[in-house]
Amino acid sequence: MTTQLKAANLNLLDPSIQVPKYDRQRIGQAIMHVGVGGFHRAHQAVYMDDLFTQGHDSQWGYCGVGLLKHDARIRDVMHSQDCLYALVERSMEGDKARIIGSIVNFLFAPDDPQKVIDQMASPDTRIVSLTITEGGYYIDQSTGELDAKHPDLQYDLAHPHEPRCSFGYLLEALDRRRNRGLPPFTLMSCDNIQSNGEVARKMLTAFAELRDPVFRNWLSDNCIFPNSMVDRITPATTDEHRTLVKEKFEIDDGWPVMTETFKQWVIEDHFEQGRPEWESVGAQMTSDVLPYEKMKLRLLNASHQALCYIGMLLGYQLVHETMADQDIQKLVKKMMDEEVTPLLSEVPGVDLTDYKRTLIERFANPAIRDQLSRIGIYGSSGIPKFVLPSIQEQLQRRGPIKLLSFVVASWFRYLNGLDESGKEMPMLDPMAQSLRERAQAAGRDAGRLLANPEVFSEELATSPAFVKQVSETLNSFYEKGARSTLVSNLA
Repeated sequence: MTTQLKAANLNLLDPSIQVPKYDRQRIGQAIMHVGVGGFHRAHQAVYMDDLFTQGHDSQWGYCGVGLLKHDARIRDVMHSQDCLYALVERSMEGDKARIIGSIVNFLFAPDDPQKVIDQMASPDTRIVSLTITEGGYYIDQSTGELDAKHPDLQYDLAHPHEPRCSFGYLLEALDRRRNRGLPPFTLMSCDNIQSNGEVARKMLTAFAELRDPVFRNWLSDNCIFPNSMVDRITPATTDEHRTLVKEKFEIDDGWPVMTETFKQWVIEDHFEQGRPEWESVGAQMTSDVLPYEKMKLRLLNASHQALCYIGMLLGYQLVHETMADQDIQKLVKKMMDEEVTPLLSEVPGVDLTDYKRTLIERFANPAIRDQLSRIGIYGSSGIPKFVLPSIQEQLQRRGPIKLLSFVVASWFRYLNGLDESGKEMPMLDPMAQSLRERAQAAGRDAGRLLANPEVFSEELATSPAFVKQVSETLNSFYEKGARSTLVSNLA
């Protein structure tokens, strides 16, 4: 018999399942979080749940915010479950479930935009954090500046008091605080972007400049944007996961979260209006996040891109299956060791050899069942952030780029849509349609694909060494096939 997940039913759950023992009625909402997806609920919300369990920091509960129309589904689930959800940590030792209670409210902006803005503008809100994905920062990849012509931004400039996108909500709430003589909230990016706080600052202040230069100056002088590095592999929730939670733990949960046992959070300790004691539950507070995030983006995220497209071309669907392929595992190891690690500076408290070994073990964990299609979503936004910076640095020092270029070529081949057996591959990238049209028009002409200014800088698109390497590999994909191309690049 299953138990519907809600506060009144927690005492009905199996005693082996950890549930919130703290009084959730006394938890405040000092943090608003935009983008309440699986990753936030597997990561930042878990750290706060741990803090509350220890009896710390009751003011720092989360109010989740959904801005997009498709967030209506998470709204319905969160409201029906008193914002509780099951988190299942999966490892070779088995599955362990717990109930997370640190999100105490959820606001769906399309229902009541002003309610969201009012709460952001309230003095009770001291931190607004973000997991809005790389695409949510409106970066023009060809210039690195704000894509000011983006329709979302243009709409919010024309309707500043009735915004639709995250930046519009943030600016309207901050402007109201300014007009009321209140200090700004600390704005904390938790997205996979190097120097994510600096990027958030740059893009938001550029948007504020378009709205009101005086407001922009206030924002620049007063608002704090700490950098952070986040890490926890969290596959998208499927009906299979819902069934597992129902059958194994007898919990009826509309949106449980599956994750690994590993988690990491490195935070720049720069908060004007206070912060939770994250360090007491395993987060690392530091004055410089850059070495940690560069390590993670260049090793973990770039390796995900490396295994993803060649994996799908060879017919795999899951990450652990892909990593069981010895050629692909060798690709990941060699790329990390020979082309990425030489670019990394020393990371305080981290042994890079151990870190890379742990990455291989995490990728190979069969319990996680992470989908290649989930990783493939980040091609157009992730490759410029995870893979191309290493290529750029290696070109400057005349170092090796063969395997990094292989990753780019494998993505180009994947964009044509059919795997080695002629089966259609899933393509969930936000730019999927334009990418596929460009790839099918270009065929094996890598130069036409590299000329895409939304992904590649002009410097890379015209680099003879890079263009040659990608062109040769892409041609090999079409002439010799994926396996043969992989093996020859490893030789």
